Amino acid sequence: MSYLNLDKSKTKDTVKELNVLLADYHMYYQKLRNYHWNIIGHNFFDLHEQFEVMYDDAKLKVDEIAERILTLRFQPESNLSTYLKLSNVKESTTERTDVEMVEDLLHDHGVIINQMRNVVEVADKNGDEGTIDLIGAYIRELEKTSWMLDAWNMKLADKRNA
Repeated sequence: MSYLNLDKSKTKDTVKELNVLLADYHMYYQKLRNYHWNIIGHNFFDLHEQFEVMYDDAKLKVDEIAERILTLRFQPESNLSTYLKLSNVKESTTERTDVEMVEDLLHDHGVIINQMRNVVEVADKNGDEGTIDLIGAYIRELEKTSWMLDAWNMKLADKRNA
């Protein structure tokens, strides 16, 4: 891996964390599809569209994470059974209200951001600025999406008490 000037024996630790993040994003993507398909009620139009925007973004990130693993000269995990084992994000039922869906996604965002921070920490120890840059941007984007979902979910009384 001389073209990257990274030690492959150290990079394997970064790849391990990237594969967990890849599994997290696959589970998150599928959950967003589930919610997009099964949203009902007064917030249907808003959330149906928002969930589509979010799963399109997740789909891109899945590809970029896998390509980063390949760039580091490793193979990305690619089996659903492996994702189910590795992922910190858990499956969800379809029987959820709009508020429950948003609350569940906000929880998952915290889980995913935590895993991203794990990736950054390990990549930093190994001098892998490319991975740090990629994941740092993801953290910023997911934090913004979380803020927007939280604002959607917030009641005026919550804002006054914040």
